[in-house]
Amino acid sequence: MTDKVVLAYSGGVDTSVAIKWLHEKYNLDVIAVTIDVGNEKDFSEIRQKALKVGAVKALVIDGKELLVKYFLFPALQANALYEGQYPLATALSRPLMAKLLVDTAVAEGAVAIAHGCTGKGNDQVRFEVGINALAPDMKILAPAREWGMTRDETIAYAQKHGIPLPITAQSPYSIDECLWGRAIECGVLEDPWAEPPDDTYKWTRSPAEAPDKPQYVEIGFEKGIPVTIDGEEMDGLDLIQKMNEIAGRHGVGRIDHIENRVVGIKSREIYEAPAAVVLIQAHEALEAMTMSRDQLRFKQKVAVECADLIYNGLWFSQLNRDLSAYILSSQRYVTGTVRMKLFKGTATVVGRKSPWSLYNLALATYDKGDQFNQKAAEGFIQLWGLPVKTQAQIQLLGDKEGPLSIMGPAESEEE
Repeated sequence: MTDKVVLAYSGGVDTSVAIKWLHEKYNLDVIAVTIDVGNEKDFSEIRQKALKVGAVKALVIDGKELLVKYFLFPALQANALYEGQYPLATALSRPLMAKLLVDTAVAEGAVAIAHGCTGKGNDQVRFEVGINALAPDMKILAPAREWGMTRDETIAYAQKHGIPLPITAQSPYSIDECLWGRAIECGVLEDPWAEPPDDTYKWTRSPAEAPDKPQYVEIGFEKGIPVTIDGEEMDGLDLIQKMNEIAGRHGVGRIDHIENRVVGIKSREIYEAPAAVVLIQAHEALEAMTMSRDQLRFKQKVAVECADLIYNGLWFSQLNRDLSAYILSSQRYVTGTVRMKLFKGTATVVGRKSPWSLYNLALATYDKGDQFNQKAAEGFIQLWGLPVKTQAQIQLLGDKEGPLSIMGPAESEEE
């Protein structure tokens, strides 16, 4: 009886070739597992393609609701943006896929799990670290890392074996999609000086071709989770899809990023993430209204750490669990509504309100009704500046080089 391997199957170039290659190289029966994370509307064609190429079984698992509940919305609550730009769409889908691949491998009695990641990418790290955390004894195979073929050679291999491919040598983009965003790389995009061609984008209109009239959208949050659009209650899945449509129509969500990969190289990445960009921006605005300065500043540090953990494939680490507990606690009062203005590729916060708002008009106003005790400011300034005043009197003003030494050493006349 031939041993079985579970392959994370996307229907793309590498995983399609991998079905044939795994059987040739290791004499393994391939069970193709395609996980629906919002990347396709109809998986029947992908399933049939896997069987046609040589898989003994092709499974499609709906992971969309799991992705939203356990990965996307927790990342939104954290405001997780890798290097301040990337909303981590692909990175967030990988730990879910690792879990579902392990579950399938155990259920099918497979001896190994395979993926289509190359040796240069981040996903190999995310898949393998996740699988090793959940099933330490499971063997992992990485065909695209082993076979050493270039992109063109992989396409040629597919053509030789009659494997249908979704790309051509003239348009060799590598694309990954999920509800939270779309990642595009390879081809002309590898030149960081080249502007992405029009065919790069599918979810967003060109800002130049977006509507000439702005659209206002009101997003309602409960404890940091978006629950309404323009007052209409929606489940997480529908809300993200709706926001992708609305924001994409206005050209919002395009990201062109020179990114530092886990493996130590820089890469040029193009992303489309309309919903993620708008929702994170709205969420940050609501936090600014409902959290204290100290809370906000500490949470910003946590957000960076969370983004790095997710990007680096460490979702199943105990540190991520610890940080998640803090983030959940921080969202207790992040409830309210944010009004966004979408126009020609930009999303702007133009209004926010919350029953837990720390904004007090009576303290902030300069008009009638001002309750702020301005006389108290004099004593506050005296105490606030006392350490600086004391140190300056002793050290700064007593320095033989004079007060200007605080600006740094001046160049000597000889120099």
